[in-house]
Amino acid sequence: MTSAGWGTLPVEPVSQHYIVCGGNALAHRLIVELVEHYEVPVVVLVPDRAREHAPQIEQLPGVAAVVEYSSLTEEALRAVRVETARGIALVDGSDQENIHAALSAQEHNPDIRIVLRMFNQRLGENIERLLKNGAALSGSATAAPAFAAAALSRPNSVQVGDRFLHIAYDDDIDSGRICIVADQIDRQDLTRIRLLPEQEGDSAPFVRLASEFGDEGPVRRGGAVGGLGGAGGGGDGGEGRGEGGGVPAQREPEPEETGGVAALQALPSEPPVRIAWARRLRWRLLDTLRYFTSARLRLVLITALAAVLMAFGLLWYLNRDFGWSLYVSLLDLAGAAQPDQPADAASGAGTGGLWQRVAQVVITFCGITFAPVATAVMVEVLGSGRRGQHRNPGAGTRDHVIVAGLGNVGTRVVAQLHGLGVPVVGLERDPQARGISAVRALGVPVVVDDGPLAEQLRRARLQHSRAVVAVSGDDATNLEAALEARAGRPDVRVVVRLFDDNFARHVYATLDNAASRSTSYLAAPAFAAALMGREVLGTLSVFRHVLLIAELRAEDGSGLIGMNRHDLEDPGGVRVVAVRLARSPHTYQWNYPDRTQALVPGDRIVVAATRSGLARLNTALASEE
Repeated sequence: MTSAGWGTLPVEPVSQHYIVCGGNALAHRLIVELVEHYEVPVVVLVPDRAREHAPQIEQLPGVAAVVEYSSLTEEALRAVRVETARGIALVDGSDQENIHAALSAQEHNPDIRIVLRMFNQRLGENIERLLKNGAALSGSATAAPAFAAAALSRPNSVQVGDRFLHIAYDDDIDSGRICIVADQIDRQDLTRIRLLPEQEGDSAPFVRLASEFGDEGPVRRGGAVGGLGGAGGGGDGGEGRGEGGGVPAQREPEPEETGGVAALQALPSEPPVRIAWARRLRWRLLDTLRYFTSARLRLVLITALAAVLMAFGLLWYLNRDFGWSLYVSLLDLAGAAQPDQPADAASGAGTGGLWQRVAQVVITFCGITFAPVATAVMVEVLGSGRRGQHRNPGAGTRDHVIVAGLGNVGTRVVAQLHGLGVPVVGLERDPQARGISAVRALGVPVVVDDGPLAEQLRRARLQHSRAVVAVSGDDATNLEAALEARAGRPDVRVVVRLFDDNFARHVYATLDNAASRSTSYLAAPAFAAALMGREVLGTLSVFRHVLLIAELRAEDGSGLIGMNRHDLEDPGGVRVVAVRLARSPHTYQWNYPDRTQALVPGDRIVVAATRSGLARLNTALASEE
């Protein structure tokens, strides 16, 4: 590897290379993907060689050059020879800076492949139309579903057609499985996990059925898993690849046989959020009330409402007529009821009830309170356009998720959880963090304080929370938040954003009910595949490992033409999960049974792949083209 100084050209001329602009964690992971899995020459443009991940990037073998420029200027792009590059990834800086650099790169090299990181996804979609050969991705949007799903103890999913693919483990695996994606899972030693193990052929279940049927009777009963074609077991089976469709019921592997198994499954909808609808409705009502009113105003309204309900109950008890009691109460509340007259012994006029008069007086005075308060709220909200009070979590905040760190990822996680109807509380030390205003615009309470984390978590009502998600940009801060959360409440679920893999392994080994995710680890494979011109539909987490769900299209001149499942599938790397034939493009044929049929122009395949597996497939297809 060579490195270039300020404003200088790389030591040796390079061409047909890939440029990565940035020195952050995502740039680091992306460069690792390109040099280790795709084995392409990479030139890196960093803003400061001494900061962030730039020192580690310089030590990576396979990097052709590192060039330092403070900003993405025309001079900087010429320094990394953008005119001869095959692709450029802009994964640092603001959206505006990345857009400007992308348009400049296209001007210098009209055929270059451009991938830029955009926080504003809507703007990114519009920018893609301006680029001849480009894609705009959001690293935080790619990773946020995994963090939100981990906080809710449910699998994150990727939508493919009308189905949602997710990862299920051990006893949660059912007959909807598509294929085994991991085995030898030891939660105390995640290095043992084997992804996409060598699968049994389609004929293997029939051979097992024949061997288990004998003098003792039919196949023994057990936890049956009706696998779909190609849904092989633990990986010690043969490579027989016969044709055929249906597969008989199989005995579910015992945990001691596999050391834990994960399978790819399909659902007609996303996995449900495990929150009772009554609790979710209660939180929505309270949240709406808190959104439009202050704490003092809520106290006045709730006290008046409680007095009205008690007075109405008293009227109902005295008269035993629900309709009349409701009628009188509403009129009293509006200030339009006639006062009760003293009882006349001759005529019997008037009710003569002291308690009824007391109840009517209470309702009338409460009505005097309700009318101006309701008018003030409506005028303030509708007339002035106020978006709600900035507020701290109230006493009614329960069963919520605390998101610590309101950067790009934290803001996305809050928005996703809020959209699912899950109570959320934000926690941020920096009062200038740009995510604070975005989160408060959703009506989510935020604790902003640079004091001790323990005090911040207490104010965020840790004792009543269901999970703590620590997603700041610093591993040590995130681990501190997780440990403080556990110290304050030992049974709370914690999800930690960690870049360092060794750090993450220790977290898994020492903390129960915990999960760790890396934003760059989740997003980098998608950016690398996009840089190679492949479409990644989403990523699925298998603990700290990543599986990519990608769709490839067979086109004229493409290396996919003439290939079949035998050619595409790679044990440990690639598994074909669905096929869309050109003659029926809207129909997904899951686990397409014909392993010998060659792809023709217009066919599409959906694959589950490891990072290295998709890279090998891309390399093979590129060499065929």
